[in-house]
Amino acid sequence: MNIYEIAMEKELEVKKYYEQLAEETSHAGVKNIFMMLAADEQLHYDAVLAMQNEADYEVLANSPALEVAREVLGEFIGDTAPASTMKDSLDSYQHALLIETESIQFYEGILESVKDKRLKKVLSAIYAQEKEHYTIVENLYEYVLKPEYFLEWGEFSNLRRL
Repeated sequence: MNIYEIAMEKELEVKKYYEQLAEETSHAGVKNIFMMLAADEQLHYDAVLAMQNEADYEVLANSPALEVAREVLGEFIGDTAPASTMKDSLDSYQHALLIETESIQFYEGILESVKDKRLKKVLSAIYAQEKEHYTIVENLYEYVLKPEYFLEWGEFSNLRRL
C-alpha cells in the first residue's frame, strides 16, 4: 500500500466516524459541526485521490467548520444543559481526538519528505485543517467534561481559542 492509499483510507475512516457521531447527537449545532468535519474529510480524500492520479488539483479552501464550531460553542456559555445530553459521547470525543492526533502526525511525517512545492502546499492545507479539527473536538470534549467552566471566565483562563 502506498502513501496515497494509506491517506485515503485514513480520511474515509475519519469521515465515517464523524458521520456516526453526527447521527448519535441530538443537538442540531453539534450535529452540523460533525457533518462539516465529515465533509472536510471527504475533501481531503478527493485531494489525495487527485494527487495519486496526477490529476489537476488545487489547494483546499479554508473550512467553515471552525467558525461554525465557534458560534455553536459560544452559545453554550453559561448553559450546562447541552453537556448533560452529550455526556454519553465523551468516550467518542476522546476517540476522535486520538484519530485526529494520528492524522496530524501522519501528515506531519509526509510533509518532511515531500519535495514538490505544489504537493507540499496541498498537504500543508490538509495538515492545517486536521489541526483545526483537533481543536474543535478538543473544545467539545472539554465542554462536555466540565460545562460549568467552559469559557465562563475566559479572561482568567488558559483556554485556547477555537
